[in-house]
Amino acid sequence: MDYPTMMADVLAWLDAQGLAKITIMGHSMGGKVAMLLACRHPERVERLVVVDIAPKVYLSHAHRAEFAAMNELRLDTLQSRGEAELRFESRVSDWAMRKFLTTNLERTENGQWRWLINLRGITEALLELEGNSLVSEDRFDGPVLFVTGGKSHYVREEDLSVITAHFPKAQIKTIAGAGHNPHMETRAEFVAIVSAK
Repeated sequence: MDYPTMMADVLAWLDAQGLAKITIMGHSMGGKVAMLLACRHPERVERLVVVDIAPKVYLSHAHRAEFAAMNELRLDTLQSRGEAELRFESRVSDWAMRKFLTTNLERTENGQWRWLINLRGITEALLELEGNSLVSEDRFDGPVLFVTGGKSHYVREEDLSVITAHFPKAQIKTIAGAGHNPHMETRAEFVAIVSAK
């Protein structure tokens, strides 16, 4: 699993849907995929929205803890998403991140819980996925909006120069009260920012 492969999956889906040019939004790892798509296939992207991620390497102990918590979760004894959040508390301190992680759980027809994501594949590819999806030559000259969380550490002041190197028309909007998941934590403000022209 790597970013070029995920980008190819998105392109194949767009082709299957008959979508020639789109506005694409990506959060975190999805933001890295969206950035790569915009840079490598600018003819397919009308507008890019990137949520709380920058084009850089992220080596994080928090990621290791989050994936350990997900992999250790006993799905066979799980009763609810709320219970999963409680089980994550010892490893994942951020309530919004715990809630976000549990959005990847669904009930099967027989009432058991399962992961919607390829948890094993993502865990095995974690080092690759923490890397930068872009190379120095990657560039998108179209309209770009970066929405960051003021309480998040994913996009820092020193990242602005690398953002504008790849995305010269980038606008950066920060939601002061949000962490890494502004679309969940401050939904109304997030929607207003993304919808504004």
